[in-house]
Amino acid sequence: METILVVDDEQGLREFLTALLEHAGYLVRTASDGEQALEHVAHQVPDLVISDIRMPKMDGIGLLTGIRKTYPHVPVIMMTAYASMDSTIQAMRLGADDYITKPFRIDEIRLVVEKALAKARTRSLGQTAQPVAMEEVQAAGLIGRSPKMVELYKLITRVAELDSTVLITGESGTGKELVARTLHCASPRAARPFLAINCGAIPEQLLESELFGHVKGSFTGAVSHKTGLFEVANLGTVLLDEIAEMSPVLQVKLLRFLQGRTFRRVGGTEDLEVDIRLIAATNKDLVKAMADGTFREDLFYRLNVIPIHLPPLRERTEDVPLLANRLLAQCTLRQQRDPTSISPEAMEILVRYHWPGNVRELENVIERALALETSDQLTPASICVQVRTEGEGEGPQRLSTFALPSEGIDLEQTVSELEKELMLQALERSGWVQSKAAELLNLTFRAFRYKVKKYGISKAH
Repeated sequence: METILVVDDEQGLREFLTALLEHAGYLVRTASDGEQALEHVAHQVPDLVISDIRMPKMDGIGLLTGIRKTYPHVPVIMMTAYASMDSTIQAMRLGADDYITKPFRIDEIRLVVEKALAKARTRSLGQTAQPVAMEEVQAAGLIGRSPKMVELYKLITRVAELDSTVLITGESGTGKELVARTLHCASPRAARPFLAINCGAIPEQLLESELFGHVKGSFTGAVSHKTGLFEVANLGTVLLDEIAEMSPVLQVKLLRFLQGRTFRRVGGTEDLEVDIRLIAATNKDLVKAMADGTFREDLFYRLNVIPIHLPPLRERTEDVPLLANRLLAQCTLRQQRDPTSISPEAMEILVRYHWPGNVRELENVIERALALETSDQLTPASICVQVRTEGEGEGPQRLSTFALPSEGIDLEQTVSELEKELMLQALERSGWVQSKAAELLNLTFRAFRYKVKKYGISKAH
């Protein structure tokens, strides 16, 4: 049985990961900081270390450095919040095998752990790292037996071994990053880094520095040399999520990179060459974006070498029971609840609902229902009203029909008022969490935040 050392200063997180990994068949030990972890490693070398970056006494970077000096063969996975991308890049440069971001997704944890352990096994045998089998990848994350999902599995199997650029499209919540990670894990690059970045979550100048790096003094705040994601991920894979949000200036620089696989750090003069596979993802219509002039046509054709479209959940409703049961098992483990099931009546409601938020929305509905349910089954009463109402046959909510008055209207003002009202409803439904409200309206966080400022929206409304 393989041993995993989990290192984090939060007891709840240690307990959650222990339950998850023991359920998957691993022997788990824990430590609350880097110093304690090094003592554990010296006493008994684990097969894998999973460590948070930010901890008291000795942080994850210090722990990684100590392990690499004495036990260079032990794979290390770092845990980090998305905002700590600088620390993540530093960890990858120092030899971390992979990283997972908070909040965690159980399927992602399983996939990353299996990949790291598989790499360690082949390394110990003196072999070249082999890609993860597609059956293991499907079991770890991608779920579905519908014809559309079967075709998706076949397509991934065919293109995973290629180095061609991939463009993944699909609505929010369909699992685009999971598909990108699956492509990486099933490829010859599986033993190398996989790095993902959201182009819509980072300002233009910072995004350029994150991708290409910068030299000291290149701009205000550039107090030291910085290595970019493209360099850190050399021989691996980079996912550019929400590619449609990339600025025109950066689109040009990305196009140049794709043409020659060379780039310059911000403020630098030296051309650097890297070998990476690039995967782009978006929930936007890039054809429309090209027509609007917000996305370059030449870049689109460079990215769209191998297109992969993820079907929305409403187009594969036969997968809902399989997904719901898998997500329920994950939520049960996460909430440390006794095993439970979904009643036939509740499952019928879930199957009938149209799922505008796709798998992510289904996961949220399952998690909420489990938190509210008091019996040993999820019943219709524990499912939120919006899903239950439509699932019981009353049909999806629709905006009321508007009759144009004879004297006409101020269209811009009317549309603005409607937009503001829908934003308020989304905020109220999401508990005033802007990122979740943005997902309900299929907007990027940056676009949603702009509109909040534009309309002066606050809880006082």
